[in-house]
Amino acid sequence: MKKSSIIVVTLLAVALIVSPSVWAKQKLIKIGINAPLTGDIPKVGEGTKYAAQMWLEDIKAAGGLEVGGKKYPVELVIEDNESKAESAVKANTKMITEDEVLAIVGPQASKQAVPAGDVANNYKTPMISPWSTNPDTTKNRPYVFRGCFLDPFQGPVLANFITKEFGFSKAAVLYDVASDYPKGLAEFFKQAWEKIHGPGSVVAFESFTTKDADFSSQLTKIIRSGAQVLFVPQYYNEVALIVQQAHELGWNKPIVGSDSWGSAETVKLCGKDCYGLFFSTHYAAAGATGATKAFIDRYKKKYGYVPDDVAALTWDSLRIVQQAIQSCGKITGNIEKDRLCVRDALAKIKEFDGITGKMTFTEDGDPIKCAVIVKISDKGEYEFYKSVCP
Repeated sequence: MKKSSIIVVTLLAVALIVSPSVWAKQKLIKIGINAPLTGDIPKVGEGTKYAAQMWLEDIKAAGGLEVGGKKYPVELVIEDNESKAESAVKANTKMITEDEVLAIVGPQASKQAVPAGDVANNYKTPMISPWSTNPDTTKNRPYVFRGCFLDPFQGPVLANFITKEFGFSKAAVLYDVASDYPKGLAEFFKQAWEKIHGPGSVVAFESFTTKDADFSSQLTKIIRSGAQVLFVPQYYNEVALIVQQAHELGWNKPIVGSDSWGSAETVKLCGKDCYGLFFSTHYAAAGATGATKAFIDRYKKKYGYVPDDVAALTWDSLRIVQQAIQSCGKITGNIEKDRLCVRDALAKIKEFDGITGKMTFTEDGDPIKCAVIVKISDKGEYEFYKSVCP
């Protein structure tokens, strides 16, 4: 080969190497998923994974995630946190330091999201928890966001709903004292209830510890307290046990739950004991329209059951992350710079139109959005009852 030809070939090779389009094809956007695929609430992990895989399907069908006119391949790094706080921390640490994910979606439950959020914030990696309602998840953590309303909002929503719906003035609460979510929400509900009805109007405030399965002692005290309604802010695996044992002991008054009741497993485990009960949540599948219905129909066709609020919130959270990445306008390849850009873009999102409602993020990383009150029908379906907005 002549010297001039060698020079031309060399220049072309250099040009290809430095070409942005070539780099764009080589750069890979990694999104971390921190989910409880095993442990106490595997159905939560399953909904998280399924929704994430559906989102990735759309990205791949579009030829990649388009940022600044270029399309980048996307990979999901899915880690099982085993529904344990320490495992959620390890999962976040691994995904940030070894996998070099650009952003993380999850954990879902506050028990894992609160400590894992500390890791994400310390490593300056954007994290959005779709389902964690405990304020500590995002408090003083500029890199941590959430896709749901907070317990300081949900507690008063439920206290007001019960008061107006039933006209009751005496309430009882049964909660897991060892878990961040139920403990925090129980306290916010008690504050809100006693603000309406006065000190002492929560006539029984009973607790237990994670893994307990016999609640007869606490329920007997609740029945004897004169309470007119029982509030149970527990996960689906405990709801069935508590509701069924309460009925067996003679409790025939309303039992009201929170957004942790939204799993399809709640009714599957609880059966007719849960028919007619109310709980607050993030969306209602029955009667959904537009993009929400399209998501539900697609998920049901693919996986064989109606998606719960965890799946819907995960879908919204991934689309929020997607919007933030695209708002950056480019992927530099410097992971620290790209993570900072995504964080700043997340904080600037206004009026995001999700399948669980419209939301605008505050400076604290929390969305302003409405809650939904759902009634479990005589067929075991989650029917929309009413919407409550801040």
